[in-house]
Amino acid sequence: MKQLLKTTLATAVAATLASAAWADLTVGVSVPLTGPASGLGIPMANGVKMWPATVGGEKVNVIILDDATDPTKGVQNARRFVNQDKVDVIVGSGATPVAIPMADVATESGTPHLALSPIGLPPGKDAWSFRMPQSNGVMAEAMVEHMKKQGVKSVGFLGYTDAYGEQWLQALTPLLEKAGIKLSGVERFARSDTTVTGQALKLASANPDAMVVVASGSGAAMPQLGLIERGYKGKFYQTHAAATRDLMRVGGKAVEGTFVTTGPVVVAEQLPDSHPSKALGVKFNAEYEKIYGAGTRNQFGAHSYDAYLLLDKLVPVAAKKGKPGTPEFRAALKAALEDAPAMPVTHGIIDFTATDHWGFKTGSGVVMKVVNGDWKLEQ
Repeated sequence: MKQLLKTTLATAVAATLASAAWADLTVGVSVPLTGPASGLGIPMANGVKMWPATVGGEKVNVIILDDATDPTKGVQNARRFVNQDKVDVIVGSGATPVAIPMADVATESGTPHLALSPIGLPPGKDAWSFRMPQSNGVMAEAMVEHMKKQGVKSVGFLGYTDAYGEQWLQALTPLLEKAGIKLSGVERFARSDTTVTGQALKLASANPDAMVVVASGSGAAMPQLGLIERGYKGKFYQTHAAATRDLMRVGGKAVEGTFVTTGPVVVAEQLPDSHPSKALGVKFNAEYEKIYGAGTRNQFGAHSYDAYLLLDKLVPVAAKKGKPGTPEFRAALKAALEDAPAMPVTHGIIDFTATDHWGFKTGSGVVMKVVNGDWKLEQ
C-alpha cells in the first residue's frame, strides 16, 4: 500500500487544505504501513486515528503517508510535508533507519519532528527532533537489572544489522560489562531475512544463560524460533520493538516465558495505583481495544497517542507567539517542547530540555513476561 492514507481526523481534501484558515494545525505522519516494520507502523497509525478533531484548541488536519520501511521514501514523505503540505509538525517514522534521515529534513526546514522510534543522532543533528519512545539505553538498563535478579551470567546477542540493532548493541554492551555479565557472542541479520540458521547455530553452541533478540513486531518471533530449533533452551529477552501480541501470535507456545522490555502502558492495569501513567494507560488501552479489538494494545499506538497529549498541552503555548502555518509558530513549538515541565503520558513521565531531546529517563522502562499467552508485569 503506497497510496496516501488519511485519518478520520482529516476534514478536507487537498483543495480545501489549500484554502484552510492559517489557524488550522497541520500534522504530517510518515509510518511504515507496509514493509518489514509494518507491525509497528499500523498500530502507530491507529493511535493517530484516535486523536480528536482539535488539538490544543486548534482544528487539526492530519495526513498519513506510508514510508514502506524505506529511508528514501521516508525522506520523500518528509519533504512533501514541508514543501507541499506546509505542516507544523512531522511525526514518524516508526522504523529507526527511516526516521534518522527524516531528522535532516526537519532541521533543514525548521519543523518540529516527533520521532516514533528511538533514533540515535550525533550531537546537534537532533536540534528539531524529539523522540517519543524510550531510548535503547533506558530499556537496556531495565533489561540488565532484570538479568541480575535472574542470576544471568552470560548472554548471546542476535539483532538487526541496521541502526536499531547497532544502537541496541552499543547501549547494552557497557551495561553488561558493568554487571559482570559475559557477552558470549554477537550475530546479526537483516529485517527482510526469513531464516537465521547459521547465526543461531553459532550462538546456541556457546550456550549462554540468556539470549537477547533485537527485532520488531512479528519479525521478532523468527530469530527466537530459529534459536529454539537449534536446541537452545535458556532464557530469552526481547526489546521494546517486540512489545506486541504479534510475538505471541507468530511464536505460539515457543515464546512462553520470554521477557520483553516495554513502556508501562502495555501492562497499565498491573501497575501500582501510585504510578503516574496508570490512569492514562488504562484509559488508552480501553479506548484502543474498543476500536481495534481485545488484546490489541501495544507499545506503538501509545507513542503516537502520547504525541497528541504533548501537542494538546503545548500548541496553545506556541500559538501565543505565532499562528499555525508560520515559521514563528514552528519555532515557538520547538521552544515549548524544550521548556515544558515534566508531564505524564501513557509511557511514563516525559521531560524534554534544550539539551536533551530524549523524553524518558532511567526507570521508565519495565519488563514483562509472556505467561499463558498474555503479558505479566515482572516486579
